[in-house]
Amino acid sequence: MRTFPLRPRPLAVAAVLATCLTTTAATAQEPAADAPSTAADCALPGRTGWTDEGHDTDHVQFQRSTGTHRVLTLFVDFPDAPATDSTDAYAAHLAPAADWMRTASYGRSRLDIATPYRRWVRMPSTATSYGFDRGITFEAHERYLRDAVTAADPFVDFSRYDMVYIVPAKAARAISFSPTYLYDPATPGVTADGSRVKWAVTFGQDMWRWGHKVADHETGHTFGLPDLYAFDGETHRHVNGWDLMGDIAGRAPQYLGWHSWKLGWIGDSQVACLPASGTRTVRLTPVERPGGTKIAVIRTGETTAYVAESRRAELNDRTACSTGVLIYKVDSATPTGDGPVRIINANPDTTPPSGCGPLDMAALAPGQSFTDPATGVQIAVGTGDSSGDTVRLSTP
Repeated sequence: MRTFPLRPRPLAVAAVLATCLTTTAATAQEPAADAPSTAADCALPGRTGWTDEGHDTDHVQFQRSTGTHRVLTLFVDFPDAPATDSTDAYAAHLAPAADWMRTASYGRSRLDIATPYRRWVRMPSTATSYGFDRGITFEAHERYLRDAVTAADPFVDFSRYDMVYIVPAKAARAISFSPTYLYDPATPGVTADGSRVKWAVTFGQDMWRWGHKVADHETGHTFGLPDLYAFDGETHRHVNGWDLMGDIAGRAPQYLGWHSWKLGWIGDSQVACLPASGTRTVRLTPVERPGGTKIAVIRTGETTAYVAESRRAELNDRTACSTGVLIYKVDSATPTGDGPVRIINANPDTTPPSGCGPLDMAALAPGQSFTDPATGVQIAVGTGDSSGDTVRLSTP
């Protein structure tokens, strides 16, 4: 869900992609680019001052995405919405988020979700008073967090945790959605036990619709990831269900390989980069499993690139609607909610099966290729099997 920007951001919007898809086999014998390149040549700088696709994540504003994250879970109810049930079902509902994140990050990011106080903490104000029905402002959201922390402070030691999950009673229907809180370093903020509460997810009733993956989506914002769904217009027109930062209920929610690189879950040695004119042939291993080369990147500008990765219906993507090579455009100057990632649909005439969206069918099969008429960039898919796919990158 949305986070609340604390600094002005540019209103750049990624241009609509002009695409041309053809059927052309890539050959494994294609020569590599003449000039050697490193992954750093394809890393993009952030240009929004907030959550975006840039690699220069501000680790004062956002928490590091590797290692163990100690998460305190608080259960809150309200004078106008008292809880009548146990907190056990709420804790069990969110618990699988830890396994999901561990799998998605190849074991490099672990959520230690703690519930040391499994009782309802009564909030000082009514559920309707916090403004969730009006979209909630940063100030109102911080007040909600402060009230919860203050009410729970006698029972828990906040200095032991990196972030906080706040879970409302089902009776609190006014707490409808699940925004992420990212602190403002320039303000006093929320403190307890001598510790600043920097990052929090305040769950709403939508957690019962989205399931535990809403915790992984919202925690992704604390790492600096933007929303890939559209804030305006057709909600899932940019990525559909290919990344958890898009459709939380999507059929292939494994984080994009680009995100795994940005978050440090894959290393530079697992990124093949073509930053200038030439050709390069790359063997990709599926992003769902650890090891191997994960993404092939063609840089097209200061803040733009095309990315190819291999996707398979396994692990977090076991319900994927299509498999093969996924190609997308990244623009690190495009703000969250405006389409900083846009999937190339290789099969626009395919009717999606039930439960799948049009872009969920976007993966390219062997023999298909994508050409961008504006730049002449081409990505062609060669052989593909259970171990991955071969792609040929070329630029004029």
